[in-house]
Amino acid sequence: MLDWLHIPLPELFAVLAAVAFAAGLNVYATVAALGLLARFGHLPLPPALQLLESWPVIAASGILFAIEFFADKIPAFDLVWSALHTFVRVPVAALLAYGATRQLSPAQQLLAALLGAAVALAAHGGKTALRAAVTPSPEPVSNISLSLGEDVLAVSLTWLATRHPYAAATIVLVLVAIIILLARVVIRALRALFRGAENELAGRAA
Repeated sequence: MLDWLHIPLPELFAVLAAVAFAAGLNVYATVAALGLLARFGHLPLPPALQLLESWPVIAASGILFAIEFFADKIPAFDLVWSALHTFVRVPVAALLAYGATRQLSPAQQLLAALLGAAVALAAHGGKTALRAAVTPSPEPVSNISLSLGEDVLAVSLTWLATRHPYAAATIVLVLVAIIILLARVVIRALRALFRGAENELAGRAA
């Protein structure tokens, strides 16, 4: 079980990297998983994050996760949803990392927050690029399966980070390396995401 006050720095950053990647995929599932793990005694949260284990936060995260579960599988609307959540997943990952490192120096806290934001952005970008490759398929099964896989990966990484931090961080490192290698594809996908969301909103307004 993690001891946030005495955890070695490399292990702490391994946990944060895995949780941030999970948040980049599905922030509500990640927050709900952290809250439930803490609530049932499997993960003592640091003081700054203990709010996550309150039932109101767990319930709100669960409801938002349920909404995202369906919204993420609706063609066209998922573009708007994903574009808006660029400004949710990345900041929340940064805040989680910042809150989990309250015992460190301000410089180390800032570094942790930047790491959390960067990893979450990479996860979000990789998710968007993969969706862009699958979405043109006329059948809905591949897109729904991909969405379910992202949800499972987010929850699994969160749990794994609390039990085997280095294994979780290794998985994240491999995934981030792949995303970096495909940086051009990811950037194009993010641009297309915002263009598609803008066009969808303009179409609805008209």
